[in-house]
Amino acid sequence: MDLVLKLREVRQRARLTQSEAATKAGVGAKTISSFESGARIDSLKVRQLEQLLAAYGSSVGEFFSAAFEHSIAPWDSDPDETLISTVAGRLRSLPHSHRLAIAEKVLAMLDGVVAILPPPPRPSDRPSASIH
Repeated sequence: MDLVLKLREVRQRARLTQSEAATKAGVGAKTISSFESGARIDSLKVRQLEQLLAAYGSSVGEFFSAAFEHSIAPWDSDPDETLISTVAGRLRSLPHSHRLAIAEKVLAMLDGVVAILPPPPRPSDRPSASIH
């Protein structure tokens, strides 16, 4: 989902007007309007995004998670990507030392699975469709 649309959706889901959100986040109402219209979205700073999301009762991690995206636009989500993003998000939430240890174990497991899987068929190995 487009960042501009997502910002607007999250604010509306929090049932806040742009003015209310601006007051709560400590930014100008015109600033919120310019982000939500896309006019100044490329100048959005991380700190401003954090302030806005805090006003909406969310965090940057939640905002960029696939689960969050799915809750806003379920028709625009891939279930596999949602699962992968959920795992990555939970991994990111762990302390650094734990995150590294688990990531190394997951990579080792993936290497093991790849080693025992049969190779994918080459294009020349696939049966060709015959026209009758």
